[in-house]
Amino acid sequence: MDSEDDAEARGYASPPCFMHELTPDGRPADLVAWTDVARWRKAERKRLIDERMAVPAEERSARTETIAAALTGAIENPEKQLIGIYWPFRAEPDLRGWMNEMIAAGAKIALPVVIEAGSPLDYRQWAPGEPLERGVWNILVPSNGPAVFPTVVIAPLVGFDGENYRLGYGGGFFDRTLAAMPKKPLVIGIGYAQARLATIYPQPHDIPMDRIITG
Repeated sequence: MDSEDDAEARGYASPPCFMHELTPDGRPADLVAWTDVARWRKAERKRLIDERMAVPAEERSARTETIAAALTGAIENPEKQLIGIYWPFRAEPDLRGWMNEMIAAGAKIALPVVIEAGSPLDYRQWAPGEPLERGVWNILVPSNGPAVFPTVVIAPLVGFDGENYRLGYGGGFFDRTLAAMPKKPLVIGIGYAQARLATIYPQPHDIPMDRIITG
């Protein structure tokens, strides 16, 4: 499926309010309505990221501690888990300290790598001290290693709703990755409480999180 930005670029015209074009469960009835949803998501994404980056570093750190404590309680038997986590980007909760705690508890860690647009992410197992390199968006990723399938996926979110649907950065990488996994992992969305929306207008390709933890 095309990304939301691609859908907007096609230039379809539609009325300012698209609610009448949605099916009863909130999904667009046609591509024109989907273009409106994509435009709305893009605007909300920018607003939420700007708000997140405006939160003082000390406050983000305190909120991250709250998130980390809840995450520890949500993951059973860490010594049996391969946890797919993320390298923090654009003021996302920085869980690297929590990651080290999980490693000390026996968990293994994997980081996501963008291979190409329109494809699932590869998760590569990684441990502190092993080489990293700059990937897409200048995010650090493991330099080498085979792809692995995490048993737990920690997914950073830009926004979320009460149905546990996640608004991400618009590339669709996490949805494609989860859909391609041979066995469903425990999927936990991570973000700040002010990122909650009434709905993200979920589409058929959107996969809800099993749980969302915020601070």
